[in-house]
Parts: sequence; structure tokens; C-alpha cells
Amino acid sequence: MTSESHPLPRLVSHLRDYRGQVILASICSVMNKFWDLAPPILIGMAIDVVAYKEESMLADFGYSDPYDQFLILVGITVVIWVLESLFEYWFGILWRNLAQSAQHELRMDAYEHIQNLEMQWFSEQTTGGLMAIMNDDVNQLERFLDQGANDLLQVATTVIVVSAVMFILAPQVAIYAILPIPVIVGGSFLFQRRIGVRYTKVRKEVGNLNALLNNNLHGITTIKSFTAESREVDRVGIASQSYRDANRDAIRLSASFVPLIRMAILFAFTANMLVGGWLALEGELSVGAYSIIVFITQRLLWPLTRLGQTFDLYQRAMASTSRVL
Repeated sequence: MTSESHPLPRLVSHLRDYRGQVILASICSVMNKFWDLAPPILIGMAIDVVAYKEESMLADFGYSDPYDQFLILVGITVVIWVLESLFEYWFGILWRNLAQSAQHELRMDAYEHIQNLEMQWFSEQTTGGLMAIMNDDVNQLERFLDQGANDLLQVATTVIVVSAVMFILAPQVAIYAILPIPVIVGGSFLFQRRIGVRYTKVRKEVGNLNALLNNNLHGITTIKSFTAESREVDRVGIASQSYRDANRDAIRLSASFVPLIRMAILFAFTANMLVGGWLALEGELSVGAYSIIVFITQRLLWPLTRLGQTFDLYQRAMASTSRVL
């Protein structure tokens, strides 16, 4: 356990034995999101078939009969949904097993390290504080690997794939969807730095509370012998209040993130709807392409509202990593 360097490289280094599993899980996460983004495109193509029949997008590939085009779309849809489901199953298994394995390794390494320290070090620590590290902090890292890592990969995949599709269909419209992304990502990193300090304080306060509770439970005979129950209740109350206050500070900042991000999303969505609609009315954009843009803009921007929750998990995990490794 050390406080040197940023905690993320230390966590990655600690998981080097699971590099193959991390890579495979990451591939499954990316492929799941890739296929998950296909339905808006299929909907747009179906609308295009209804609107333009023999002159639709699919007709350019040699399938001029609208009925054949719908059969092709149905077949593609079935294949895509099967692939999406398979990759979701695979990434779920891989990330969860990785999280459990990492949790086990981290707990064992922390215990082995603590067990080999000098007795003088133990005299400066509390049992509750050490238990908080080996249980609460290790479990927090498990939660990030189970959910947060996949979320980050899928958001990145969404931004890349959707941006590419929109620039292919209508570059003059795509720019309005892309403009808010730097604001959202920049805001997320600013949020990350500010919330990280608060979560470090939360981890410290929960360690203090656990230490006090553990010591009091072990020393309950002494407390009763000196009729110190009221005093100890007050001490526990003060420690619990400090923990609650630290959490409230973190919650106050965390809760403000999504409402602010929604305003950036509102700009992009309304701009795309308006500019894309004008282009469609002027005949510069097909009805199918306009439908794809409207649907896929939501798929691009709404997942970004979860960045707050994802960075929330990330910061809690990094605060825990600083205490465990």
C-alpha cells in the first residue's frame, strides 16, 4: 500500500496477469455496442424503402424490388440482434469473472503485505481501518471492473461509430452533434478532479468509523465497567456524522452533473432536428437519412449522461486503489 504515483497505472500493473482476459472482454464490449447501434440505421433504411421504393439505399446494391428489400432488412436485423446478444453475454461473463479474480488477488496481496509488516506498524493502525481497506476498498474496485470499465468502452465506441455514420450521411448536420462532446467530456474530467478529492475524504471517514466501531465492540466490557456507554454513543455519533457529511458533499456535486450535461445534449438534438429537417425539405437529404440522424443522435448523446455515474465509480475505485495498493 502506497500513495506514490497515480492509482490507475498501479491498478493496471497489478492486473497484468489478466491482460488477455481484459483485451477479450474489451473486444466483446466494443462489438456489443457496435451491433447495438445498428437498429437506428435499419429503421432509416426501412423508411427509405417505403418512401423511395426502387430508388432506395438498398436498390443501389442491386435489390430493386421493395419486397425483397424488406426481406433483406429482416434477415440483417435477426443476425444483428443475435450477435448483439452473444457479445453482451460474453462481455458480462468476462468482466464479472475478471472483477471477482481481481478482487481475490487484491485482497490476498493486501493481507499478505500487512501480515509481513513489523509490529510497530500495527501499533499505529486500527483494526477497523485495516478491515475497511481489505473489504470495503477491495469491493469498490470489484464494482468498477464489473460495470465501469465496460461503460467507458461502450461510450467511446458510441462516439466513434455514430460520428462516422453522421459524417458519411450529412457532414453539415453531424457537426452540431459533435460540438457538445468536447464540452461534455471536458466537464466530465473537471467533475472527476473535483469529486475525486471528496471521495478520498469519504474513504478516510468510513475507515475512521469502522475503526471506532471495531474497537468499541472489542472493548465493550471495558465500556460497561466504566459506565461509559453515553460517551461512546456520542463518539460514534460524531464519527458517523462526519462520514455522512463527507458523503453529502460528494453527492451534492455528483447530482449536479447530469442536469448540466442535458443542456448540452438539448442543443445538439434540436440543432440536428432543425437543420436536418431543412435539408430534407430542400431535397438535399433523403427521408431515410434524416430518420437515421434523428434516431442516432439520441444514441450518441444520451449515454453521455451516464458519464457522471461512470466517473463516480471510477473515482471511488481510484480512491480505494490509493488505499489498497
